Amino acid sequence: MKIAPETLTGLRLSRPANTAAGVPAVLNSVRHVLAATELARGWKALMALNQKDGYDCPSCAWPDPDSHRSALGEYCENGAKAVADEVMTRHSASPVLFQRYSVLNLLEKSDFWLGQQGRLTQPMVIRPGATHYEPISWEAAFDLIADELNNLTSPDEAVFYTSGRTSNEAAFLYQLFVRMFGTNNLPDCSNMCHESTGVALAETIGLGKASITYDDFEQAEVIMIMGQNPGTNAPRMLTPLEAAKRAGATIIAVNPLFETGLKAFQHPQSPRDLLLGGQKLTDIYVKIRINADLAFLKAVGKLLWEEEKKAPGTVFDPGFIDAQTAGFEKYRETLEAADVAELAEQCGLTVAQIQEVADTLKHKKRLIICWAMGLTQHRNAVATIREVINLLLAKGSIGIPGGGAAPIRGHSNVQGDRTMGIWERPKPEFLDKMKEVFGFEPPRRHGYSTVEAVEAMHAGRAKVFFGMGGNFLMAVSDTNYAAEAMQRCSLTVQVSTKLNRSHLIHGRTALILPCLGRSERDVQATGEQFVTTEGTTGVVQMSRGVLEPVSPHLKSEVAIVAELAKRCTPGLKSGNTWEALVANYDRIRDLIERVIPGFERYNERVRQPGGFYLPNGPRERRFTTPDGKAHFTVNLPEVISLKNNELLLMTIRSHDQFNTTVYGLDDRYRGIHNERRVVLMNATDIDRLGLEAQQVVNLHSHYNGIRRTAERFVIVPYDIPPGNAAAYFPETNVLIPIDSVAEKSLTPTSKSIVITIESCKV
Repeated sequence: MKIAPETLTGLRLSRPANTAAGVPAVLNSVRHVLAATELARGWKALMALNQKDGYDCPSCAWPDPDSHRSALGEYCENGAKAVADEVMTRHSASPVLFQRYSVLNLLEKSDFWLGQQGRLTQPMVIRPGATHYEPISWEAAFDLIADELNNLTSPDEAVFYTSGRTSNEAAFLYQLFVRMFGTNNLPDCSNMCHESTGVALAETIGLGKASITYDDFEQAEVIMIMGQNPGTNAPRMLTPLEAAKRAGATIIAVNPLFETGLKAFQHPQSPRDLLLGGQKLTDIYVKIRINADLAFLKAVGKLLWEEEKKAPGTVFDPGFIDAQTAGFEKYRETLEAADVAELAEQCGLTVAQIQEVADTLKHKKRLIICWAMGLTQHRNAVATIREVINLLLAKGSIGIPGGGAAPIRGHSNVQGDRTMGIWERPKPEFLDKMKEVFGFEPPRRHGYSTVEAVEAMHAGRAKVFFGMGGNFLMAVSDTNYAAEAMQRCSLTVQVSTKLNRSHLIHGRTALILPCLGRSERDVQATGEQFVTTEGTTGVVQMSRGVLEPVSPHLKSEVAIVAELAKRCTPGLKSGNTWEALVANYDRIRDLIERVIPGFERYNERVRQPGGFYLPNGPRERRFTTPDGKAHFTVNLPEVISLKNNELLLMTIRSHDQFNTTVYGLDDRYRGIHNERRVVLMNATDIDRLGLEAQQVVNLHSHYNGIRRTAERFVIVPYDIPPGNAAAYFPETNVLIPIDSVAEKSLTPTSKSIVITIESCKV
């Protein structure tokens, strides 16, 4: 059975854009919203988006400005597309849609088509042997799930996944229910993106979060952006980058692809930008080979160390190193042993290019290093991020204004979900507090991460899958293997707002539970409720929907969790009932305050405009490692060897998507239109392999003797280093082996796929 269609839609190419945002972004935002709903509803949704009295954007975790927010609109093009998807009223995925199309019929449709069918309106079920989903009452749906869960041999036979859009309140209640049920099987989307960051930062500085605030960008002397494309993946980041640039900062971009969003930015609300053109952002563009970042950082460190030896105390920060760090001598030894020429060759760079970066950093201390999936999704990802921290520690650039570590999170509340306890490896002190507050013994054995959960379902060790948001099947690696795993479950449940492919590859019985969107009013027994989220910089703020729900049959995620918990767990012993918590979300926040440090006076502080910052030790040079010091580490680059017919492929997003959600078929900034099944290649590789531009080919990955295939991709010549290639996910997730993961973090190696290419026999 085909999991997804492989139909080509008609590639058109244009020149890549020179400037990100501007008028085209505004026009595209308006077009998407008006295509989804009537003007009044769309306008109301956009004007409340990311405002202090509005709701948090569901499309990314970029922090909102600490002070002023634009009344004209505090959102980007991607945010507008996400809202258009959520507020859609012109179409609905109602029971009529499921009567018209069987599951097999729907599998023949593209992901874009599935998303365009609109919001889900009622709970749906498909039973063993059936060909179509059919409506089911909420009561019957909860009973069905509870019967399945309560009849498992062990609670560990159930997997409870969470996407990053789940609110703090829903996430806390969800992990409480799951642990009262008896398992730590709480994989989440962080396992697939920034888990490597969390591991590396916890080891080195004691906290797996950014050590900067929003305002630090404007105070920075140098901002180095590694493995990230903010123009597409975090467009609102371009605003503080523009402010930093105009304040005198030097911006260095380290990325295999030359991305428009790092080249120049035209603020659509700035008369100056619209009249005079966009602000140039990047001063130094380092077009590095895929996964050569560790070698690059080591080479920069080596050159800086040579300058430090010539003039001690002028390049590194010995006072900070001696007083607040450990392990510098071993790090210094790796720098002494490093050969810059060899490292430059690994990077595909000249020594002069690396020297330019080192010269820029030499006498600058206010340094911010940003990174995203381009660093986190490799086998050596944890080591690479630890090397980022080595450089920041050597310069004394952590815990100062304008300096620090800035992992850029993707999903809107993925950081908040982890703070709330969504983690398969909970810390003992968190579980101890849960026991104290709720009066039960939480399970102590570690649960399944995302990859481990797929493997457990495939092996029959896990029989029930419950997904709180997301498009699990298309987000995970090794799509065919994951599909087999889902189909081996006795029950799969998806809490969703819109139709996606995870609803169509399902267990023997499957349920779709439609929930409220972030933009919609959430009215419970005591009145209208709000939820809270946590952004990349650790700000917790209120999010209150402003629109009437698209269907009267929708439930909030909080209500869904509580109804299920009533049927599967003992009653609460904390002075509350599940019903009382749903009736008033303040009561959930009171419980969060009792369990999780940093949430003192939660209900009071989160009602303040803009919310509040959570405690962040590294931001204040307090390192919450066992010895209270920040740690240098030893990380050695590895040479990536490819055969003559092999390329190293990384998966990327188009400008018309957010994670697995496809808004359209264009990648405007890269000049690719009306097609997603493309592979970007260097022109010399196309010639060397005997291929042609716009030829249709099959991609094959090779790992541990197994060949995986992604069929029918069109070759597009692009400015990418020789030996490297890029293609969109989720279409190429089929190439990522389930057992190819980052060391320590178990993150899929989505940016390091060894492939060969062969002509497609049409």
